[in-house]
Amino acid sequence: MKTLLFISVICFIFANTVSAQSKKANISFDVTDHDFGTIKEEGGPITYSFEFTNTGGEPLVITNCKASCGCTTNDWTKSPILPGQKGFVKATYDPKNRPGKFNKTVTVTSNAEPSTTVLHILGDVTAKVKTVEDNFPQKIGDLRLKTNHLAFVEVYNTSTKTDSLTVINVGEGNLKIGFTNVPQHIQVKALPEVLKPGQKGLIVATYDGNKRNDWGFVMDRVSMLLNDKSESNYTISISATIKEDFSKLSKQELDKAPSIKFENTTFDFGSIKQGESVDHEYKFKNEGKGDLVIRKTKASCGCTAVNPPNTVIKPGESSFIKVKFNSAGKSGKQNKTITVTTNDPKNNSILLNIKGDVVTPEQK
Repeated sequence: MKTLLFISVICFIFANTVSAQSKKANISFDVTDHDFGTIKEEGGPITYSFEFTNTGGEPLVITNCKASCGCTTNDWTKSPILPGQKGFVKATYDPKNRPGKFNKTVTVTSNAEPSTTVLHILGDVTAKVKTVEDNFPQKIGDLRLKTNHLAFVEVYNTSTKTDSLTVINVGEGNLKIGFTNVPQHIQVKALPEVLKPGQKGLIVATYDGNKRNDWGFVMDRVSMLLNDKSESNYTISISATIKEDFSKLSKQELDKAPSIKFENTTFDFGSIKQGESVDHEYKFKNEGKGDLVIRKTKASCGCTAVNPPNTVIKPGESSFIKVKFNSAGKSGKQNKTITVTTNDPKNNSILLNIKGDVVTPEQK
């Protein structure tokens, strides 16, 4: 008799537990994985709709759908799904510039138990066959280029550096390539000088850091002649960052070198009204044993920087660089930089920051 009573109690508890669980929302997907198979890179975005049913006893609400990198999902059933009703979550994948196999996830969060479900989409993207336009996206007349900007990055003031651009003649006739308005610190030529239709070639440039007579980041533009003719857009840009070469200094020379030390390299002006200006002096000292030379100060857009009264600072002497920030036409948080180039071997280039918040008349 006692045994029968015990079994009855257990059955009653189990029945109540199952009944309580069945009252909660439950999300049941038809499938949680989808294989797109083989798709083309140029075919455009592909989408799959994961269908599900609320098999619980309460309305189901999806609170979020988070896709992994390369996958997007901005479409799912937003309204509550009643018990027994269906819903969907759509996952989209864009194969552009993503050749090869992929396996992406969408994490679905809801008020169901468990609260998260992970969906998978996978497939294999066949790479697009590159056209001439893809490989040479820039166009100047009948000449196509991989890029119209030749970046030398670092060039020392005692050296020369050579780099090249690949080009192709997409016209129906021969194309003679020449150059004009070439600065004296750059030598540029086409190899070969005349390209036959469909023929590839090189634009070769040599940069002389000693002849540039400047410091830091600099940009030049060179005009091109195609069959001895030129248009306003027949130009290529050539950039470089001119740095001082300290590699040949002896230990004794390094010991006697200047050393620049700023009191601070960041200034926060707080909040100002749009149209107001802010002035700040970045104070520094030459803590080295040689003369410190401020070679150049260059401010980002919105700022002006003035070289110190004397660009040569003796050992132990102090000076300052005055910076003005003009907030005209600007709003919100601002962060501007000033690049200071010196002859300090350990601090050849120093970045100063000026930041703050510009409040417009509409803001409170």
